[in-house]
Amino acid sequence: MSSNTDQETAPIAAPRNGSAGSVFRSFGSLFGGNNSDTTRPQTPQSGDGYVEFGMQNPERSGRTLGTFAGVFSPVALSMFSALVFIRVGYIVGNAGLYITLLQFLIAYGILLFTVASVCAISTNGAIEGGGVYFMISRTLGVEFGGSIGTLFFFANVVGSAMAITGCTEAIMDNFGPGGHFVSDGATLPDGDWWRFLTSSIINTCQLLVCLVGAALFAKTSVLILGTVTISLLATYISFLSLSGTNDTIPVPLQNTYYNETSSHFLPYTGLSANTLSDNLGEQYGHDYTSNNKMVDFATTFGVLFSGVTGIMAGANMSGELKNPAKSIPWGTLSAVAFTFVSYIILSFLMSCTTPGVTMRNNYLFLMPVNVWPPFTAIGILTATFSTGLSNLIGSSRILEALSKDQVFGSLLNFVLHGTWKGNPIAAVAVSWVMVECILLIGSFNIIAQINSVLFMLSYLATNLACLGIELTGAPNFRPLFKYFTWHTCLVGLLGTLIMMFVINPIYASSCIILCLILVIALHLFSPATQAAQWGSISQALMFHQVRKYLLMLDPRKDHVKFWRPQILLLVSSPRSCCPLVDFVNDLKKSGLYIIGHVKVGDFKSVEDVEENQQWWSFLDHMRVKAFTEVTLSRSIREGVQHLIRLSGIGAMKPNTIILGFYDNEAPKDFFQNGSSPYKTDDFNSGDIQNFPIRRDGDPKHFQVQEYVQILCDTLRMMKNLCLCRNFQRLDKNFIAISKHVKYIDVWPINIFNPTSGDPFDMVSLFMMQLAVIMLAKWKHLRVRIFLCETNEERTVGTFDTQAPQMEIFSKMKLQQSLKELRITADIIEIEEWSRDSDFIRHARTLKQYTGQADNALLEDDDGDETMNRSLLYMQRANQIIRDRSDQTALSFIYLAAPPKLSATDFAERSASYVELLTELTADLPPTILVHGVSTVTSTTL
Repeated sequence: MSSNTDQETAPIAAPRNGSAGSVFRSFGSLFGGNNSDTTRPQTPQSGDGYVEFGMQNPERSGRTLGTFAGVFSPVALSMFSALVFIRVGYIVGNAGLYITLLQFLIAYGILLFTVASVCAISTNGAIEGGGVYFMISRTLGVEFGGSIGTLFFFANVVGSAMAITGCTEAIMDNFGPGGHFVSDGATLPDGDWWRFLTSSIINTCQLLVCLVGAALFAKTSVLILGTVTISLLATYISFLSLSGTNDTIPVPLQNTYYNETSSHFLPYTGLSANTLSDNLGEQYGHDYTSNNKMVDFATTFGVLFSGVTGIMAGANMSGELKNPAKSIPWGTLSAVAFTFVSYIILSFLMSCTTPGVTMRNNYLFLMPVNVWPPFTAIGILTATFSTGLSNLIGSSRILEALSKDQVFGSLLNFVLHGTWKGNPIAAVAVSWVMVECILLIGSFNIIAQINSVLFMLSYLATNLACLGIELTGAPNFRPLFKYFTWHTCLVGLLGTLIMMFVINPIYASSCIILCLILVIALHLFSPATQAAQWGSISQALMFHQVRKYLLMLDPRKDHVKFWRPQILLLVSSPRSCCPLVDFVNDLKKSGLYIIGHVKVGDFKSVEDVEENQQWWSFLDHMRVKAFTEVTLSRSIREGVQHLIRLSGIGAMKPNTIILGFYDNEAPKDFFQNGSSPYKTDDFNSGDIQNFPIRRDGDPKHFQVQEYVQILCDTLRMMKNLCLCRNFQRLDKNFIAISKHVKYIDVWPINIFNPTSGDPFDMVSLFMMQLAVIMLAKWKHLRVRIFLCETNEERTVGTFDTQAPQMEIFSKMKLQQSLKELRITADIIEIEEWSRDSDFIRHARTLKQYTGQADNALLEDDDGDETMNRSLLYMQRANQIIRDRSDQTALSFIYLAAPPKLSATDFAERSASYVELLTELTADLPPTILVHGVSTVTSTTL
């Protein structure tokens, strides 16, 4: 049985049936093609005045919020949160004023650099709903964007639970046993489960507000911020106006550690230089809300940072902002400056008026020292409730954006179905349930550390996104916000990374591992359409680095010690050559692998040239590490010349050209064959079939003469040449499990002109190198080298007494050569070429007929008779090889050089050359005919 040309390749033009566009439009619809409005910025409408950032008219899109109400107020409220009234005293009392100021500087430094990155990204294009997730996903790509977006969703959930826990703590301290606003017997019951019930009620109230809509909260955020600001001003005034009185601040009943060792009241001095002096240094004590665990720098910084993580609150509302690119930078920066000044003033006043023992043992000491205690209670309740509500809204919006983008496929489709009038009710409900789960932790300070680590990771990703896109030098990165450089991004990135591990190494490591797992999962399973629509910074970074290293790769420094196959495989239709494409992927040995195809025609129809999408899809289907090159030319030969000369780039150029064999067998369609491991329907679009193949009975696209001309051109361009036949029989899975298949065979003899030097010439060494490469893939096989001893000097019919000695010498020489090349192989001796007189006579006839001999054709030989003798010789050689190939997985056979192009009878010689090769390789296992032109082995260090 013979193999087939189209099956493994010659670069033949395929009939132009169908268009790639229709196939990939169907792919687009499969992955949400008609939902492009959920993943792409809206195109600007003419005359609406919002063309600059590609946004729709706010009246049409429902964007109604400005800078103050949409960004400044939510950010300021989130950054005040529970920290401003409940935990600043805890930090100052334990860490001291100096360390507290240092921690605020570190925290706000990280925030400031991160805000610069947020502002740079947000002013570089249109921003939709999803806030930070939207920015990261569209900058870093679907893998990092989806994973960081998921963690940012969790961060908002934990932040909401933290704020609710702080609100519950304030309610219990004010209205529980020993509370400031209750009389004896009229208190709320206290305990772990009672506090969880109270937190659940607060969480449910937030759920109801979210169900009404985020716009309602945004409209009231200005009023809430005003209330918190008034309460904070009242606190400042109280510090400055009230004089010190001892034993006026009660110890909370929850603080069992202090109640057991000291009195039930704590001192307050008012403005005092001595108090300030005592509070300058650190005085770490026990945390009575966390089972009396010792406090240290990490825990205080974790609590502090968790209270100022609200810089993304404005970005989370990007879907409701009139002009996100303008509102997010100015609103966020103003809120950061406002809260920083507020915290510094509050810390300094606390250090001047309140002893450290009071701040360490009553986190709500601001209540009894206020000129009107309800001010503090109102400030705590409004600040914590608004922060929790802001985080709950933010988490629901991020979950909605994740579901719209189909990051997790159909897993989150219920979120889209659960949207009513633009309000993601299902996303709000999921966020509410997850907040309930976090509330079971109970301790504000523990939740705060988790919250800080999660937010820091999202800030790290934001800085990484901005740093990456800045380093790539992408021309389209032109943010309107100019107050950032790659230095600010790098400092922000390193700062967040370091402080994550300072706060809690276990939490930090767990979050990073979870993020990497999500990155890998999304890389493997997420649809590829998002990457094409959004762009991925990894592609830009890889382009930047690859270009740099390609310029450094100098072809003048190539050395044979580091030679590897750089392969150009020429194919007609991918449908018929799947096993060969898969095999060459193993043969390339981490080298360059290009799949080339020639289309015959001209450039009048440009769309016929733009078929790369189909070919990339084919590579994905085959899971091979290769590139594709498709060229359009007036003939197959001319197109192959283009591919050989122009494929690759820089020093990465093909050195080995692989073609299929030219025969008459009908190609096999591996995409439609039911038993084929390459079966797929992805390349069929209705009645239109992509990559069509030649059917049985159809004429070939080019003649044998042109095929041999291509072989000659390849060798003239000093490229190694391989012709592959019978690869439709290759079954890698069977070879891997079969106990019958044991060998890779190498036949280092030029069957057209056998000589004793064949096993040691350049072609044979090239075959051995390829065999060893495949042995690394099929480790259970062994290499066999068939030593075919010839005696080209003796006369036909005589007996050479020196033949046995020559055979022994050749075998020893081959063994020594293999030893020097570090090749492990079995040497099998074949005697037919030196012992069979008829065989020797036919060999010499072939040598003369093909022009391989130095002398001319014998005058008394008839042409047909000579050809018949040559065919008999090839059939005998084929029988010798076939008899020894029962257990062979792959054979490498020496390919004689094709006829010279200058020969006057080139057409006749070409047909004879291919016919002889056809007889030689008939019914063999998968076979590669090899002709090497360059040195590929080395015996030196």
